[in-house]
Order: sequence, then C-alpha cells, then structure tokens
Amino acid sequence: MVPITISISIIFERKAKAKAKANIRFLVCKAQANKPRLELANSQEILEESDSSNQRVVQALYEALSSRDVATVHKLVAPDLEWWFHGPPTHQYLMRLLTGASSDTSSGGRNNLKNKKQQDSCFRFAPQTIVSFGPTVLAEGCDHARSIAWVHAWTVTNGVITQIREYFNTSLTVTRFGDSTATVTNSDPSSPSTSDYESTSPPSSSSSSTAEITPLHCPYLWESSVSDWVGKSVPGLVLAI
Repeated sequence: MVPITISISIIFERKAKAKAKANIRFLVCKAQANKPRLELANSQEILEESDSSNQRVVQALYEALSSRDVATVHKLVAPDLEWWFHGPPTHQYLMRLLTGASSDTSSGGRNNLKNKKQQDSCFRFAPQTIVSFGPTVLAEGCDHARSIAWVHAWTVTNGVITQIREYFNTSLTVTRFGDSTATVTNSDPSSPSTSDYESTSPPSSSSSSTAEITPLHCPYLWESSVSDWVGKSVPGLVLAI
C-alpha cells in the first residue's frame, strides 16, 4: 500500500504544478491583452493634456493683450512669429498691437497713425470660443457692435506661439488631411458625402498608360460661427491642418 500512496501523491503534485503553470500563463496572456488598452488610454490622456496646455497658452496671450502686458506677450510669442492675414488692411489690429507699427507707410497713413492707434486701443480680442486640434488652437470672436468677426488659427510649439493665421469677416472651415481608408459618419443628408472630397483618376483608353491618383479624404473638423453675426455675406475659406 505504501508504493500506491506515494504514486497517488506524485500524481496530485504533478496536477497541482500543471494547474499553477496554466494559471500563470492565463495571467500573463490577460496582462498582455490589457496592455494595448492601457497604452491607448495613456496616449489619449497625453493628447488631451497637450490640447488643454495649448489652449491655456492662447488664453494667456489674449489676457496679456487685453491688459497690455508686454512682458508676458514676449514670453508667449516667438520672436520670429509667422503671420498670415486675410481681410481688410484696416483690420490688422493684432499686427499693430504686437509690433506697434502701422501697416500703411504712405503720407496719408502716417498722418492717420494716431487715429489708428486710438482704434487699436479700443478694439478688444475677446474670444467667444477656443478649441484645439493638437498644436493648432482656433479662437473666434467679434467686436462689441458685432460688425467685425474674426478667427485666429494659432500654432503652439513647446508652449510658445510660432504661427498665427488671422481671418476677418471670413467664414473658416477647418479640415484635416487623411487617407482614403478613413471613414466619416455623416447624418446630415444636405452635407457633402465622402465622395465629394475624393479625387479619382480620369478614364483612359490605354490601360498601360493610366496614371493612378490616390484618393484624398479631408474630414471636417470645425467651422466658424460668429461670421453669421455680422449680418452680411462673407467669403469662405478652407484651412487644412
């Protein structure tokens, strides 16, 4: 009976070890399966934190411009700021605020420089909306009389503003470059379909000489709204980021 008892003990011991190894393998597989989810969640948190940080930089700039805090403006804006402007030259308030210069160098412009500075001091950039898409921060607002609508597209790099695209009395639509495999859910039947944003190669009689054009899809991200407040027709532009 003793040998039989020993053999039974060995069998149970082997089964226990095999079960323990199976449990270890299960835990390892479970941890590996959850790892991509954790990495995805962490990446999303990093992106959201970056967007919030960029928005805070732009908001701080508007506050500094409103209070005429020159030192803070210099900290937030790169010395070689790239500036793009679309609108009437008389509405270049931001450029004159940042540089203190007049955009009109003619004799008449120099004579009216004092009046322009007074107008610049009266104009306040008070954003109604601020949103961000990665390094691009979009802000829009209007004057107190709601006769001038503006949109700013800022580029923030490592906490410093390096580019500004400025639009006055212009309806701006922002899209993002993408590939042909991207899909967009569109519940509005009046809105353009996915095919409206795609470019395909024209038909050719010779298959050997046909040049394929890769379809390009630009998903919609954002559209300005305050341009509707001015009560008049305004031009529309598309900004692809």
